[in-house]
Amino acid sequence: MRHYLKKYLPDHETIRRNPWLRPFESTLLHPRLWHLNRHSVAGGVAAGLFCGLIPGPLQMLAAAICAVVFRVNLPLALLVTVYTNPLTIVPLYLLAYQLGRLATGQSNGFIAPPEFSLTDFVGWTEAMQAWMLVVAKPLGVGLVVLAAGLAVIGYFATKAVWRAHLIAAWRRRKALRS
Repeated sequence: MRHYLKKYLPDHETIRRNPWLRPFESTLLHPRLWHLNRHSVAGGVAAGLFCGLIPGPLQMLAAAICAVVFRVNLPLALLVTVYTNPLTIVPLYLLAYQLGRLATGQSNGFIAPPEFSLTDFVGWTEAMQAWMLVVAKPLGVGLVVLAAGLAVIGYFATKAVWRAHLIAAWRRRKALRS
């Protein structure tokens, strides 16, 4: 598995040659950010899953910062953030909202946004702001709960898959010797 992943990772010379990354060379070339072992890969997956729910283009920046702070696999942390995309973001945010409602104890159901009205645009804007304030707390809490849950599941699932792969490889080698 390690050899397969190494084929697709950039080498240190690529980072040194990139003028945009040169100021961060000492940080980005730390060996633990590029090392492929069970801990580093599982941590990279967890960082990517956690930061993937951050809105907009900040998710990759946050994943890179998490990878640097926790010294886990940087490229994998960046790659894993793409699980949120235009097809998955709406269901994930709806799930986060429901989790947030449960966590905050709100019993009311989903509150539909106000109908768009071009004739009363100012009224619609005010209604939309009021709706966003009502939805903000359960959505924010739910995003943190969902991100933390996905990160924990991803971390332990990656460790389990890595371990299963090692056991299978060990058994194959043992069978070849017999």
